[in-house]
Amino acid sequence: MLPTQPHLAHLVGAFHAPVQAWSRGDGTMASGAEGVYCGDERVIVTARLEARQWDLLHVSTQVRSATEVRFVYVITAPAEVVDPLLTVERIRTVSSAGMKERLRVDSALRDPVELDLSLVLGPDATSMEQVKSGYGAPSRPQPDGPRWSWRDADTIAELEVSAGTAEFHGSEIVLGWHVVVTPGTELLLGWSLLLKDAAAPVRGIDAPPLTPPHLDTADQRLPRLVARTFSDLSSLRMVDRNSPDDVFLAAGAPWFYTLFGRDSLIAARMLLPVDRSLAEGTLRTLAARQGTTVDEATAEQPGKILHEVRRTHLAAGDEGTYLPPVYYGTIDATPLWICLLHDAWRAGMADSDVTALLGHLESALQWLGDHGDSDGDGFLEYHDTTGRGLANQGWKDSGDSIRQQDGTVAEGPIALCEVQAYAHEAAMGGAALLDAFGRDGAERWRAWAHDLRQRFRTSFWVEDEQGRFPALALDAHKRSVDSVSSNIGHLLGTGLLDPDEQRLVVERLLDPTMFSGYGIRTLSTTNGAFWPLRYHAGSVWTHDTALAIDGMLRDGFTDAAAQVAEGLLLAAEGFDYRWPELFGGQSSDEVWPPVPYPASCRPQAWAAASVVPVLRALGALPSG
Repeated sequence: MLPTQPHLAHLVGAFHAPVQAWSRGDGTMASGAEGVYCGDERVIVTARLEARQWDLLHVSTQVRSATEVRFVYVITAPAEVVDPLLTVERIRTVSSAGMKERLRVDSALRDPVELDLSLVLGPDATSMEQVKSGYGAPSRPQPDGPRWSWRDADTIAELEVSAGTAEFHGSEIVLGWHVVVTPGTELLLGWSLLLKDAAAPVRGIDAPPLTPPHLDTADQRLPRLVARTFSDLSSLRMVDRNSPDDVFLAAGAPWFYTLFGRDSLIAARMLLPVDRSLAEGTLRTLAARQGTTVDEATAEQPGKILHEVRRTHLAAGDEGTYLPPVYYGTIDATPLWICLLHDAWRAGMADSDVTALLGHLESALQWLGDHGDSDGDGFLEYHDTTGRGLANQGWKDSGDSIRQQDGTVAEGPIALCEVQAYAHEAAMGGAALLDAFGRDGAERWRAWAHDLRQRFRTSFWVEDEQGRFPALALDAHKRSVDSVSSNIGHLLGTGLLDPDEQRLVVERLLDPTMFSGYGIRTLSTTNGAFWPLRYHAGSVWTHDTALAIDGMLRDGFTDAAAQVAEGLLLAAEGFDYRWPELFGGQSSDEVWPPVPYPASCRPQAWAAASVVPVLRALGALPSG
């Protein structure tokens, strides 16, 4: 029997990259994905707060921001009335350096009372992938003092206790506070855990939070959404150890708390109307790691933009997947990098900063025509040649994500429809940059884009009983993968489609078989593999829907964009204004709130960044 991924939907988190803390609603950490993490490893697996004499009853949880959660308890101490007159407030905060908890004890009892509080901690050294997959035995360090290493000499945990004691008992650490609580006097206790991984390839930053945009709206849901998403985005900021001045967004918590080329690029691009700094930092960070050679094991190729960076390799359970620490297995990050560079230049990026990246631009463009089109058919396609890398290398990267209309899995190599759109836009944007900065080659890439557009029209468009639409992909035999998918929303706004084709795509996306009322389903309800909680075959992904909204706006379908944006806003309300990575594809006529996908990341960078296309579609961002 296969183990299941830990469920996250019911958990409460506090985040500041590279640290994150997940617990139950009452603050306890005991099982599943619960615990304190630094980067890709869990360093605390259990945390249990107790009052030894009496019951400690949890009554309230308040998520104050991405970095702070407050838990309130009452203690059933003997009293002259039944009111809860003895309370403990537990304030958990995380920073890039670690986690701390403050315990504030208040009493309205008539007399002083002695109180013994204890917190039992379980040190850990389990990798994120082990936690996620459920495979492998956990690793439990046994510290004999307040400072220990959870992996090697580069990883240091340091415990401090305020107004209390710490006892070390093998795989348990017991913190204790014996106090006398005086009525009317606030008592402050606490503890902290400093975490450092000197060998981590990426690290967090200490900087003021991102500035939320000013809103022009009477809808009181939007300020709440903006406050939550911008707090989350601020907590996801990181830098590459080799590029410490260039900030990017980690993909998401808990599973992808690191640099992901595609995710970081898409999130930065969605945020461009309100923040250019993340786009510039992301461009420079990825350019510094751009491929320079051919390496089959890492999927590196000259000019290629990477997929992900981790501290060590990633081995996914018994699936046979093995990804090296720096992995380039992505078909879309390279054209997306070019698109972001063009858009950032149009948004005001300094000419000197663009000039510094022109060599990387030329290498990326060359990759489109060489390695990106591995078989010379004029389309970008992917194929894992090692048998251990990612079988699918677009944004729908699960092994069974590319489905025919009858539900069968398509055979690779795969040429995705949206990747051709990204490539078309990249070639046109790259040509504009080459022209503007006096470089050669612009006409070549305009002609390349024109030819791609014609080939796409010939090879990708298919028809069913509802009419014409672009196929999801071409398979190994150059046959159309004829499912109706959300991927076609990514074609909008790229210049790949003519006006009639744009209209057909928008109409198909708004059809009830695709639009759930909350967002656009990854696959149509008519597909043989459709299931509302299938990862890439029926669920709704926040960023996927937001990219369709953005494309609708760029192509002039403002009413359609507003309709879909209202759906995402409704979903946000159901998730306490923190969009998850994905959620169930059930219709809004059937369920409220939307059904969570149990293991979905939240926050996730491109889900949080989706707030900007939604604000634009709803007219909430002031013009200019």
